Formats: sequence, C-alpha cells, structure tokens
Amino acid sequence: MGNSILDVGFSGLLTSQNQLLTTSHNISNANTPGFNRQKVILTTNTSQSTGAGFVGRGVAAATVHRIYNQFLVGQSLQIQTQSQALDSNYTEIKQLDNMFAETTSGLSPTLQNFFTAIQDVATNSSVIPSRQSMLSNAEALVSRFHSMDQRITQIKDGVNTQITSAVTEINSLAEQISQINQQIIWAEGAAGGHPANDMLDQRDDLINQLNKIINTDTVRQSDGTVNVYVGSGQALVVGGQTLTLQAMKSPDVPEKLTIGLMNGSSVVQLPEKQISGGTLGGLLAFRNDSLDKAHNALGRIAINLAQTFNAQHQLGMDLNGDMGGAFFNLPTPKVISASINNIASNITSQITDYSALTTSDYQFSFDGTNYTLTRLSDNTSTTPTNVFPITLDGISVSAATMLANERFRIQPTVNGAKDIGVNITDTTKIAAAAPNRTSAALTNTGTGKISAGSVNPLPLDTNLQQPLTITFGTPPSTFDVAGIGTGLPVTGQAYSSGADISFNGFTFQISGSPAAGDVFTITPNNSGVSDNRNILQLGALQSTNTIQNGTATYQSAYGQLVSEIGNKTRELEVTSKAQANLLTQTQNSIQSVSGVNLDEEAANLLRFQQVYQASSKVIELSKTLFDSILRFG
Repeated sequence: MGNSILDVGFSGLLTSQNQLLTTSHNISNANTPGFNRQKVILTTNTSQSTGAGFVGRGVAAATVHRIYNQFLVGQSLQIQTQSQALDSNYTEIKQLDNMFAETTSGLSPTLQNFFTAIQDVATNSSVIPSRQSMLSNAEALVSRFHSMDQRITQIKDGVNTQITSAVTEINSLAEQISQINQQIIWAEGAAGGHPANDMLDQRDDLINQLNKIINTDTVRQSDGTVNVYVGSGQALVVGGQTLTLQAMKSPDVPEKLTIGLMNGSSVVQLPEKQISGGTLGGLLAFRNDSLDKAHNALGRIAINLAQTFNAQHQLGMDLNGDMGGAFFNLPTPKVISASINNIASNITSQITDYSALTTSDYQFSFDGTNYTLTRLSDNTSTTPTNVFPITLDGISVSAATMLANERFRIQPTVNGAKDIGVNITDTTKIAAAAPNRTSAALTNTGTGKISAGSVNPLPLDTNLQQPLTITFGTPPSTFDVAGIGTGLPVTGQAYSSGADISFNGFTFQISGSPAAGDVFTITPNNSGVSDNRNILQLGALQSTNTIQNGTATYQSAYGQLVSEIGNKTRELEVTSKAQANLLTQTQNSIQSVSGVNLDEEAANLLRFQQVYQASSKVIELSKTLFDSILRFG
C-alpha cells in the first residue's frame, strides 16, 4: 500500500516538475523571436484493478506540446512576404519620385530655360550674347539629361547590389534550415518521436526570415523535415539538402543581375516573373515595372528632342550663309547580342520613325526559318518573316546574320539621356535664318502676294538655293517657272490661290489675283543676318506634339512620366501601409494564441507549485505509513 501511494505521489511530483520547468521556459523566452508557448500534455496512468474496483495509479506527462496555429502562421507568412515586397518597392521608387518631381533640379525648368533662350534669339537673331545664351542653356539641358541618367544608373547599380545581398542571405538561411532539418530528425528519433519544440520554433523563425526575402512554399514531410520551394516550384531545401541560388548576369542584358539556380555545375536562370514576394520580389518588380520604363521614357524625350530639333535646324541657314548642321548629337539604339549567340551573329537596327517610339525594349529572334520582332512590354510581335526590313513602333531591322534560336535585345531609347550632346560650339553656326527669300516685283499690277515659304523636310534638295522666277501668263490663270532644278523650267502651270507650289525642296504659296505679266522670285537669303524664320520654327517645337505618335510635346511627355512615377509611389505607399497593418493584426492574432502571457504563466507557477507540494506530502505520507508497518512488525 505504501509503495502504491509512493508511485502515485512520485508521478504527480514528476509531472508538476515538468510543468514548472515548461512554465519557467515559457517565461524565460517571453521575448524570444519566433518562440511558441509550450504546454505539458498530461494523461492518466492506467488504473489498477482490485477487488474493490479500479484504483488510480497517478499521472504521466504524455508530451510537451507547443501552442501553434498552422493556419494563422501560413496566413502571416503570405501577408508578410507581400508586405516586404511592397515596402521594398516603395523604398526604391521614392528615389525616382524625388528626382523626377524636383521642381528646381528636374528636367522641366531646364527645358523651359532652353526654349526661353531660343525666343531671345528669335527677337535678336544677330546678337551674339543671345546666341551664346542659347548654347549655354542647351549645354545645361544636356547636362541635366546626363545627371538624371547617372542617378538612374546609380539606382540600377544599387538594385544589383541588393539582389546580390539578398541571394547571399537566402543561401545562408537555406543552409541553416537544412541543418536544423537534420537535427530535428536526430532529436525526435532519440526522444521517441516527441516533437523537438525549440528546434521547430527555430526552423519556423528561419523560414519566416527567408520569407521576408522571397516568397516560399513549404511542404512538411513525414520524418519531421520541411521542404522549401521558391519561384514556380523550384526546390531550395529538400530535407537535409540545399540547392544554391546565384546572382547572375542576365543573358540578354548583362548590366542586370538576375537569379539563377545552381544545378550541378550549371546555372539555370529563373524567370523573373516567377520570383515574387519579399525584398527580392519587390526589387525585381520595381526594376521591371518602374525603373527600366522611367529610364527608357527619359531617353525617349532626349532622342525625340535631338531628332526633331536637328531636323528643323538643318532646314535653316547660319550667320555664315551655310545650311545648318546637327545641333544635338543624336543617340542611337543599343543592340545586345544574347550570351548564347554565336560571336559572328549580328543585326543592323535603326530608328525609322521617332514619333512612334515607345518606352519598351524589343527582342529580335530567329527560329531557323523566320525572323520576329517583339515588343517586350506586352509581347506584341510582327508576323514571322524573312523579308527585310522588319519594323515595329518605329524600330527597323534591315539586316541580320543569325543562327537558329538566337536572339538580340534592342533598347531604342535607354541611352538617349546618356548620349545626347550639343554639337555646336560656335554661335555663328546657329541656323536662325531661312535659306531662301521670296519677293514680288515692284512692277506687278495685280493683287497677288507670295508667302515667305518653307524648306521641305530632310533630305535637302541640292538645288534648294537656285533662283526661281514665276511669271504669270495671259490670261493669268497659268504661270511659268524658270530656273535650275528637277522638272524645270515648266510652263502653263494652273494657278489656284493659296495652293502649295513646290520646287527644289522649297514650298510657298501665291494668293490673290495676280495680273498678266506679274513676276515673283525665290532667291538665296544671302543677307539673312536679321532673318529669324527658322529660329521661330525651332521655338515652335516646344508646343508641337512630336512624341507618342504625335500626341505629346517634350514637356507633356515628361509631365506624364513624373505623374506616372508619382502615382505609383502614392499607390505603393498606401498599399504598403495597409499591408503592414494587416500583418500586425495577423501577428497579434498569432501572439494571442501562441505568445507567452506572463500573468497567465505566473498563475500557472503557483498552481503547479501547489501540485508539486501536495505530491511531496503524498510521498511523505507513504513514508509515514511504511514506518508504521515496520513498527507493527
């Protein structure tokens, strides 16, 4: 009887001791990240059958269980990886927003200053200081393009650095998870299958840290290990084994770092669209959705400005009586051969319609039979063909030497802001004047008037400045044109008041009612020092829709870019805060279930202490009864 009571008391003593230890462990880890509250699960020992019925044999600790809600934890991981991605994206795009929206150092004020200087030249076309101011403001505009391009390049380099850091951290966490997987197998095996709660918490905390960097999927195995997958199901941790990620140069754009998965001795690139969530997913989303587009959009403005300004400038005449040259250096498309291509493979690409340029990159590929040009922003492609040129959005490929399955990346505008420059340093080379002048003979008797005329778009006609004489016949319903040039001389041309008349690359109009014998002339503008007709045309470009298929000016295109970046920044700010609040709510829910409540644990200490003391009394009673039996003997 004494021994039976001793066993029962001893079982109570042991279980209450376990409960006190577990409660003390909970209290000690109240502030430990990732710790889940633990609880001793008690079970009644099998009763002993006696003549008087079943008599209890005390209590046993079945196991130590951690209070863990798998649903809430899974929900928290999903919300957390999205929150980290949004926060990372927002942190990066704020840099772009600050640069583009800056009212003093942005592009808008410099662009306005340049065109204001052009208007000054239009007012004082022969004044050298006005011309020098125009060149100085052109240099300032180019410098602003360059500085903004450099800042974007710095941000791109920063993204690459962060990608490298993220990949290093991912690999480190994956290795730690695989190691703790092995430790859990050994520990739970040695403990007869009882859960290694603290190790499970450590592993969950590692997965939580990993999930902050990249979205993960976990699958629990029957041996207690967890397999971890990233991307579209690529294994990162399998039991005690790990695969390694690598920050690698993009095979299409070497300046970009992308993510590869080590597979033996080779590296397999993971499609960026499949890498979502976490800091890494946010970085890739920022680069693909905002950074690259902003870089291309800025370059497009620079290229369009250079091309349209050059085209008009070359239609004018400078102070030396020469036709204008290219005012700006015109950037060209960047063409990149994929790393898989044969070294001898090449293509010839150029811009054929500057107004049609988009902010997308393009891929030119060859399947062994046909060539295809694809706009990568939405994967719109030309019909596969082997007939050149192949054109899309103003981008033309006129020749190619390629092997089957090779590809080239075409970036029409990415270098626009970097490569634009001012070609003119001599103020006399500014082509402010028109090359020709028109006049009516003083002896004319009719009411006919001739317009100032304009030079046709490039290329210039070689006979542009050859003198022309227009003489009206009898009756004055027709006229003759005398001079040197293609199709000249001509006679009997029908007259229509105000209609375009074009010869030698020069277009003009005669209106009114000329009389028979009236004469009009086109002559070189040899004394065009004070002529401002071409500089007025250059100034008018500021308000001309030359971008986005003729729907936007330089200024409005830049304003649209600023607006898009600003709106995206505000959107990310709002959604990032909302996601952070949702994460806090979910983590609070987890804490209410699995966290340590010190008041509750203090109460448990008192309760378990009482059980411990009572069990000690039972053991003491057992000794007393045993001593009594000995005395009776």
